[in-house]
Amino acid sequence: MRYVLRRIAHGVLLLAGVSLLTFGFTALAPGDFYSDMRVDPSIPPAAVDALRRQAGLDRPLAVRYAVWAGSALHGDFGYSLAYGSPVAPLIRERLGATLLLAGTATLAAWLLAVPLGIWYATRRGWQEALARAAVAVLLIVPDLLLAMVLLLLAVETGWFPAGGMTSPDAAALAWPGRVRDVLRHLALPAGVLAIGMLPALVRHVRAAMAEVMDAPFAQSARAHGIPPRRLLWRHLLPVAANPLISLFGLSLGTLLSASLLVEVVMGWPGLGPLLVDAIMARDVAVVLAVVMLSAAFLIVGNLAADLLLYRLDPRIRVRR
Repeated sequence: MRYVLRRIAHGVLLLAGVSLLTFGFTALAPGDFYSDMRVDPSIPPAAVDALRRQAGLDRPLAVRYAVWAGSALHGDFGYSLAYGSPVAPLIRERLGATLLLAGTATLAAWLLAVPLGIWYATRRGWQEALARAAVAVLLIVPDLLLAMVLLLLAVETGWFPAGGMTSPDAAALAWPGRVRDVLRHLALPAGVLAIGMLPALVRHVRAAMAEVMDAPFAQSARAHGIPPRRLLWRHLLPVAANPLISLFGLSLGTLLSASLLVEVVMGWPGLGPLLVDAIMARDVAVVLAVVMLSAAFLIVGNLAADLLLYRLDPRIRVRR
């Protein structure tokens, strides 16, 4: 229990540090939400100054941070000047779409990466060279280029919808039809994210498996006549799981940040378009909320991986 509490306290301190740095960096950026109004000759400068005072932008940086921190502790995460409302409802109505996209892509990537990485680790000769070349090609292909190619394919063939989460007539469908409609819209953006994560995951699984395949206990198991498939899945994979669990926690932590660019390019109505609009409008409260949410997911993912390792690996408990 003390280990868990210490890890949670460390995560809270890290979140506080991220909030301080992010708030400071946004304050260093030139201009604010009302800067564009100053170049409009129809708006008097006194009116712009009054709006800035009303929003609290004329206060010292420390005071503004304290006000925002108090709002974040109450669950509001500040006030969006662009939308004229607290930030929390804006985040809630888009967070589900982002989690659906990123969660589906992460699950698909891991379900493919584990068997492919094990297969890659057991291949020799031309099969190993072919696998290495395929992983290298996928590593150098940018997610943006892949998204554009798949969007072009969707537009030219009509096999998949190009953008959005649902069709205009989805409300009139029965629930099985609505589920199929969402899955059709989900296929392309989730495919882009999964393919983008897949090569790195395959290389890590392959490296973890290759490290334990030549271990003394593995050679002893082969000498005792244990079948290769059983040896791989029942004995070698659990031993190689430690670095993979850490990587899984990291992939959980990067759920939000990994999907933001794909959402913008492929028109998925998640947090990505909201963040881009907030950056363009200098809506600091929304930017801070999305950054803090991404940091929180990263911390929770690492905490989950640490707890799994603590539970599954007795060597960690012995070292403590």
